[in-house]
Amino acid sequence: MHPFDPGYAQEPYASLVRDYPGPEIYPATDFRVEWGPIFHRGRLDGTARVLVLGQDPAAHEAVTRRILVGTAGRRFQGFLAKLGIDTSYVMVNTYVYSVFGQGGGNAHAKDEHIAAYRHGWLDAIVAHQPIEAVIALGGLADTAYKTWRKTPSGAAFDGAYQHILHPTFPDSAAASGTDPAEAMTRLLTNWNEALNALHGTVTPDTNRPLALYGSTLTPADLATIPSADLPPGLPAWMRSDEPWASRQGATPAEKRATIMVQIPPDQRPFT
Repeated sequence: MHPFDPGYAQEPYASLVRDYPGPEIYPATDFRVEWGPIFHRGRLDGTARVLVLGQDPAAHEAVTRRILVGTAGRRFQGFLAKLGIDTSYVMVNTYVYSVFGQGGGNAHAKDEHIAAYRHGWLDAIVAHQPIEAVIALGGLADTAYKTWRKTPSGAAFDGAYQHILHPTFPDSAAASGTDPAEAMTRLLTNWNEALNALHGTVTPDTNRPLALYGSTLTPADLATIPSADLPPGLPAWMRSDEPWASRQGATPAEKRATIMVQIPPDQRPFT
């Protein structure tokens, strides 16, 4: 059997994906609109109890057409697993398009038109799903959540909330000169605090003892993206723990226009 995500045929999601905003709302100077919008990952069938707010899609997501399937997604999938949440989640991003440079994301953090479409998704999810907790990944997602809370639907939400460091915080911090080990310790300390706060607050799919993170991520801390989260027919290596998509190009324009997809060597059914 090969479970898959059936997509957006049912309302209110059919209307949301039909009426997505384009470059008139998301300027091409700040967003990779040429790769199209990417809407969600997880359950839209009324079974989600955890709502996750991410940031924006990257190269892996542009190929799979679902959010949080790359490094960040695999790390956070492990976080959910520690809470016993295996399937009952839904994820949406702050931006449906990939940000072109971090400055673009920050510049539009409080954009009313972008927020209006995002609020449509959040309103639909909390109205049609028994959401017990919202988890925001990173500062932009935290701003998005707080903006939504100022709306009538957001103000009525009475579930738990946790703002945690983005799963790739250690990578971006290290690129800015921070000691990688120190950055990873900071991430995992922050995540442990959130796990302690959420454990027992959200109803698990599987009851398991809470196992907190150590000082670094181990293979046991990661989790594979379920095939039920992705469109039908995507190969298993697109859900593996190894990167397989990257932006390539000799110039900024060429790199923006090109994503190289390569099957990881140990995932190839050929020699």
